[in-house]
Formats: sequence, C-alpha cells, structure tokens
Amino acid sequence: MTAPEPDAFTAFSSPRRSMVASGTAQVIELPAPWVDHAAHAHERLARIEGSEHVVAFAALPFDRGEPARLVVPERTWIVDSDGERVRVEVGGSPLRATATPDRSPATSGGRVSGARSEMPREIDVRAAVPPQQWCGDVREARDAIRRGELTKVVLARAIDVSADVPLDDEDLFTRLRSSHPGAFCFAVDRFVGASPELLVSRRASTVRARPMAGTTTRTGHPEVDQRAAGELLASDKNRREHQVTIDAVHDALLGWCSYLDAEPAPSVVQAGPVQHLATMVEGHLGQPEPSVLELVAALHPTPAVGGHPTAVALQMRERLEQAGRGRYAGPVGWLDASGNGTFAVGIRAIQLDDRGGRLFAGVGVVADSDPEAELEETRSKAQAVLSAVVRI
Repeated sequence: MTAPEPDAFTAFSSPRRSMVASGTAQVIELPAPWVDHAAHAHERLARIEGSEHVVAFAALPFDRGEPARLVVPERTWIVDSDGERVRVEVGGSPLRATATPDRSPATSGGRVSGARSEMPREIDVRAAVPPQQWCGDVREARDAIRRGELTKVVLARAIDVSADVPLDDEDLFTRLRSSHPGAFCFAVDRFVGASPELLVSRRASTVRARPMAGTTTRTGHPEVDQRAAGELLASDKNRREHQVTIDAVHDALLGWCSYLDAEPAPSVVQAGPVQHLATMVEGHLGQPEPSVLELVAALHPTPAVGGHPTAVALQMRERLEQAGRGRYAGPVGWLDASGNGTFAVGIRAIQLDDRGGRLFAGVGVVADSDPEAELEETRSKAQAVLSAVVRI
C-alpha cells in the first residue's frame, strides 16, 4: 500500500455533483492488470465504518495491463445539484467515516489543500515529436486503413510543459472548472483536466454513457460555429466515426442491462475550442448489478480513444506513438461503497510533475483523414488545457 499523502489535493466536478478533497486516508491498490481487479474495489470501501458516506477517486491508466490505485481522501467536501453540502471525514484505526452538513469556503470554491504554490515566472511548451513527423505517422495509419487493415486508429501528440516551479494542481483545477462549467473536471494524483466525455455512470440500477467521436473547431463567433456544427452533423466521415463508437459502447453495456437504448441521432456538444458529436446511451441494469468500475473495465478503451478493431488499432497506436500515454484517455472518476459512481474519459488533461507536466491531444484517423487537418485539431484540443496552464 502506498504511504498516505497528507497534503494531496483531489477533486471531481460534474453538472450533478462537485467534490473537492484533501489528504489521503487510504490507498486501494489494483494490481496489474487493473481491469481484473476493478469489479470488487468498492467492497474495500464497505469495510470502513460509516462507509455509506465514503467516496474513492481514481485516475486509471490507459493501458489495461498496468496496475492502478484508488484514493480515499481524509476530508471530502461534497456539493450536490440540489444544493446539499456535506463534509466527509475518514480517519482512525480501524478507519471510520463521519458526515456533517458543511457551508465552509471549501464547498463554495475556497482553497482546501493548504498554501498556494509559488507562481511560475517561466513556462515553456514544446511538442515531444516534431509536427511533420507526427503527420507522417498519420499518413502511415491512414494508408493502412485504406488497405483494409483496420477502420480507425486514435493517435495522440505528446506536448511537454516546463516551468521554473511546480504547477499548482488546485489552481489549475479551479481555472478549468471556471472555463468549462459543463465538463467533467478532475484532479487525481496530479492528473488534472476538463473532459467533455462521460465514459459511464451508475446510479442504483440506472447506467448512462455519452460517447463522443467526430470533431470540429470553434471560433467563438456564433454564426460560424453554428455553421460548422451543421457541417459536422452532415459529415459522412464524422458520422461513420461516431457510429463505430456508439455501437461499441452499446454492445459492451448490453450484456449487463435488462433495457438499453440510445438517442436516435447525435447532437453537437461544445467543449472549449472544439465541438463534438455526442449520443446519450441509457439503460437499466439487470441482476446481479455490476459496480461502476466493472462497467468501466468492460467499456475501456472505446473506439473514441483507441480505434477499431480494438486489438489491431492498439497495436498500431503503440508502435506509432512510442511514448506511453500514462493516464491520458484512461478512465477518471469516483465510486462509493455501493458501486455507484461516475467516470469520464481522461482527455483534455495534463499529468503534472515537479518540472511541469505532459499533456496529450488525440485524433481519430480514418480512411479520408488529412494529416494537416488532424494536426490542427490536436492544437485546438491542447489549447483547452494550455490556456489554463499559462494563466497560472
């Protein structure tokens, strides 16, 4: 078990619930491969006295074969959409949880993890791989798709951020939450981001997913963006890419559900400097009901972040990207002792370290992809995080 981190900042915010936390009461290790140990992780929480109030957070690796961990904070401030505000504290030996109403600054956007870090004076941003080399990888993948080896592969660019002092994860989370109010904003193990995409949520017997695939840029001009949204909806390339993801998510959830349905047509969702095609999938879980982490393991990775067919696409991604993704595009979210929870797709995010951090921006490569256009799309997606980083 990893040693507790007394000053750790952890958070997850969605339109339904906002949670910020400090300290580490318990770390739950998931040995490699983490997907084989995910189904019963919530049962570890049930051993804590007062566990009905306990929440664990996780930012899971993209690679299903790696180990992972869940973090139970010492103090968690929770604000639900109905306005209820609660502080949950976990501590003692054996661990015990208490929950009390709370209207402190922490539930109103105040700082929770101690003194603010020193502000950086110098920030340097550079691509880990030269842009033209990355475009060459896109061409190679596109040619393989045209030969019929696969239908889609997701390739991501790594972008390194260097600063003269460590970046403050709580400040970055606060900025992202302010600029992306409809997103799933998170800070777990210094992996900080604002994802537009719901991987899966479970609330009692109701399961929801909202896959996204198919992207165009936003300019900030309503008429221009509305026209681009219409073109996105009418694009055969993007609609095909989107449908592959919807079908995969539907098939992965179907075996768990007594009822499952998807919206008849996608909608366009604005996400900072870009907009995406999105479709809500909703169902009723059958018995025995799986935990949210069991559903996460069944779904990840979707074609939206890996490609299709999955095995072939992941092999090509690993060969062309070379650098490991870490937590990028992995599931990130929370769960409770009943197996309820919400997990987003860990995109539009940066993994912070003592020198700055690394972020990724990915695109879905298909038969008619244009490498230069895909490069521009990665720049737009990266800007969602970089615009918050450079203002810290």
